[in-house]
Amino acid sequence: MDFIGFKRLSGHALLSLRGTEAALFAHAQFSSDVTALPPGHWQWSAWLSAKGRTLSVFQLLKVDAGHVLLVLADGDADAIASQLQRFVFRRKVKIEIRDDLVVAGSFTAPEAASGAAIAQHGEVMALDVGSDALPRTLTIGPLPPDMDAPDPAFALAWRQSDLRYGLPRLDPDQREQWTPQQLGLDRLNGYSVKKGCYPGQEIVARTHFLGKAKRALQLLRVAEGVESGAKVQRDGADTGTVASVAGDLALAVLPLEMPEGALRINGVEAHPVPLLDGLAR
Repeated sequence: MDFIGFKRLSGHALLSLRGTEAALFAHAQFSSDVTALPPGHWQWSAWLSAKGRTLSVFQLLKVDAGHVLLVLADGDADAIASQLQRFVFRRKVKIEIRDDLVVAGSFTAPEAASGAAIAQHGEVMALDVGSDALPRTLTIGPLPPDMDAPDPAFALAWRQSDLRYGLPRLDPDQREQWTPQQLGLDRLNGYSVKKGCYPGQEIVARTHFLGKAKRALQLLRVAEGVESGAKVQRDGADTGTVASVAGDLALAVLPLEMPEGALRINGVEAHPVPLLDGLAR
């Protein structure tokens, strides 16, 4: 297993939690059921505010019983590590940014990884982050000396593929704005309503069990230059907000029930595009 055919993904950071209580600490802080995740597997997860708003969406890898690794596609890893450190108290866990490792991607099906199972060979790990509709592999390991610098065109294509799967990529202005339900994290199995307490859990569970989620993600084909936070309008009235953008694709949070009518952003028509399934883990 190596990095041949893979391109480095700029902006991705790795945060390591190590220690005998690493999984318990992650379970208490993040939205997914970490204790139920077998070693050698990964899942989507999120860190929420006390008000149930999404601070960060990431991949959570349980490398082994004492090692949890977070793959952060967005966000300030230093700030997240510092904020998490405040909740360690006496737990036996060490939080560390892994800048000795690199994250790379390929639009090819994985050779060994499948679904949530991690393929590991030495210090290199491969993850299946696609489906038959759009195969992708993510590889993590030491930076090869001959690896090229990040390619902006590839980074954009990867971000667009994330949005096509309904995976929100949150710019700073969109963090702490949305509940997991509004961001469609249920499509990724990114949160649990059955596990014990974690920040924002009460609001997430209440929204789930009372059926109060009124908005959800919609993928739109948009004009170039649209920015996150832009308003989506129908018949001249604001009806939703753009949460993520990648070139001419955008994920917008829109009402679940919406009358027919053309959608516009910045006066230009935006066209709904079906989301791809198959990224839930």
